[in-house]
Amino acid sequence: MDDIEVHRASFRDNSGFIFSKQGSLYRQVNSSYKEEFDAYVESGLHQALVKKGYIVDHEEMSLDEHCRDNVHKVIKPVLIPYLTYPYEWSFSQLQDAAKLTLDIQLLALDFGFTLKDASAFNIQFYEGRPVLIDTLSFAPYRQGPWVAYRQFCQHFLAPLLLKKYCDHRLGRMAELYIDGIPLDLTSRLLPVRTWFSFNALSHIHLHAKMQSRYSASGGNGSQQVEKMSSKMDISKLGALIESLKAYVEGLRCPSTNTEWSDYYENTNYTQASMLGKQELIEGYLKSFAKPVSLLADLGANNGHFSRLASKYSRRVVSFDFDELAVEQNYLKVRAEGDKNVLPVVLDLFNPSPSIGWGNEERSSFVDREKFEVIIALALIHHLAISNNVPLKKIIHLLHNLVTDYLIIEFVPKSDSQVEHLLATREDIFPDYHEEGFEQALQGCFTIMSKDIVPQSVRTLYCLKRDSTLS
Repeated sequence: MDDIEVHRASFRDNSGFIFSKQGSLYRQVNSSYKEEFDAYVESGLHQALVKKGYIVDHEEMSLDEHCRDNVHKVIKPVLIPYLTYPYEWSFSQLQDAAKLTLDIQLLALDFGFTLKDASAFNIQFYEGRPVLIDTLSFAPYRQGPWVAYRQFCQHFLAPLLLKKYCDHRLGRMAELYIDGIPLDLTSRLLPVRTWFSFNALSHIHLHAKMQSRYSASGGNGSQQVEKMSSKMDISKLGALIESLKAYVEGLRCPSTNTEWSDYYENTNYTQASMLGKQELIEGYLKSFAKPVSLLADLGANNGHFSRLASKYSRRVVSFDFDELAVEQNYLKVRAEGDKNVLPVVLDLFNPSPSIGWGNEERSSFVDREKFEVIIALALIHHLAISNNVPLKKIIHLLHNLVTDYLIIEFVPKSDSQVEHLLATREDIFPDYHEEGFEQALQGCFTIMSKDIVPQSVRTLYCLKRDSTLS
């Protein structure tokens, strides 16, 4: 079929692939996976997973309309509105994704199946919680170890322990190592005290040594581990997974605060300013002609304004570069059962790139999705002053990311936050003023509303995107 587009991240799986047709997303189940897939569905495992909210559901499509070579079935899964990747998750997001993977493995064993892979990229966040998106991850259980054990350790346990014991920013290593952070590297980076933790010792340090030993001798470490554990029966495997789950659940995020994790408790806004700002933003959102499907809150901090925006948008992606602020945001989303807000770790100055084979397996932030509306509050001065990004370049980037409207806050040099930024550096920003900002907007956005935030020197703009750059 010439009118289908195979997803660029779907070429490694011999069981099937994802493709799009006329704007809809489908998954082909290859003939080579026929027996496993039919057994998986007929066993009742899929419906059990769906009932618990562990996996996205799907509907089976007519092969007459989606006929391809080597096809057994074509299914149409529930669409995830915005994809995120493990290196964009906070500690608790990664931890919840790990726990879900282990819960799925335990449930699969009850039905006589196992997860044949445990990639963190198979998990997405949907309606406030993690969910498995890869329906082709299952295989009938055969006596022996968990075949995805090493992958789980590299994709989940390694970054969790590095975040906990070293620095939460080391989670970004998952961007460098797309197939999981190597266990030998993890072992070298973890502090000595982790050698006295039975779980860290067995799952990371000794696991890494065993891999290195067999690799040095020309063997395959993982195959040797499987051979040594081939007598493990299903009850012992279940006990191992339960133990691993208990260890993951017991991990705690470091409680270190950063400059931004308690931003709204230390802001220079008065209560009247904050209330006035909220009323202005809510008025802008109410004024839009059509319901908003996807909104981005850039520089969202702990998600205060993301939650306000969620009353007017079906999906709000709540971005911030400070992982601990994103952690606070996610914990609030989880505690309140919020289905509309998705917290994501993102440094807009250095956003997630396209990575993997041919730089195409995982999409960059810029190429991944367009947003109908973007909110950018208390952000522009950090990009322009802290990172030396010209106003015109900032506006061009936002123009590229949004399709309809931009709500943005301009923070002038007379604001105490900008004075703080300029206190330790030379002011080399002669064009950073309101007139310069509005000049940068020309040809990109049209001003619909312009309002002073009460009891402040800041200005809020509601802008409509011009269709093309002039």
